[in-house]
Amino acid sequence: MGGPETGRPFYLEPPVKKIGVIAALREEADALFVGQGERDGPTRVVQLEDRTMTIRVCGIGKVNAALAASALVLDHKVEMLFVIGTAGALGEKHGTFLLTQAVQTDYGARRSDGFIHYRAGEWPIGPAACSPFAAMPVEGPLPHVRIATGDAFVECPDHAAYLRDVMGCDLIDMETGAVAQAALALGVPWAGIKSTTDGADGTSAGDFSANLPAAARRSALAAEDAIWQITGRPNKST
Repeated sequence: MGGPETGRPFYLEPPVKKIGVIAALREEADALFVGQGERDGPTRVVQLEDRTMTIRVCGIGKVNAALAASALVLDHKVEMLFVIGTAGALGEKHGTFLLTQAVQTDYGARRSDGFIHYRAGEWPIGPAACSPFAAMPVEGPLPHVRIATGDAFVECPDHAAYLRDVMGCDLIDMETGAVAQAALALGVPWAGIKSTTDGADGTSAGDFSANLPAAARRSALAAEDAIWQITGRPNKST
């Protein structure tokens, strides 16, 4: 297996033939394999030789993401789930990243002494226990990060600092953690690549809108390289 130390590209053994790709927004989904495939509502199917990429625009938020993940696995019979698109940066890390862990930071128990975090889906009772959902063991040249997921668009630097310093997260979005939870329940692996648009602060709304097209394309290009390798093929676009 390749990685930052070896300089070798992404790959997974054995290679899979059906990948379900999830993006929250049309702009993020359309940046992947531009102009290829047949569209059917929120879904576009791209054929790479004998490999099939089913790309689905899920919409914003955890419920939409989990529904899309379930549809891809149960209806389209995909063998893994791949999250692409954009995210907010919780610190100084900006760029394009490989997601290795996901945490749902708004799942837990509200007590008189504050909010207690638990792993999404588990009993929110007793001592805090918020172990992350681990991505499939894919290595590659991109920096590795843990992503926070919650059903709120973060525009608060204090909350961003909390998610970074207390929860150990580098990025934040509104979908990946739900895809990770659904993947575990459905018995398939997941992976993800995200590019940053903003700093989860007071300028996030404007920064997100301004940076969305370029960040979506960066994420998509990195995902194309990863997908070609995961499916056991060299990237023929390079």
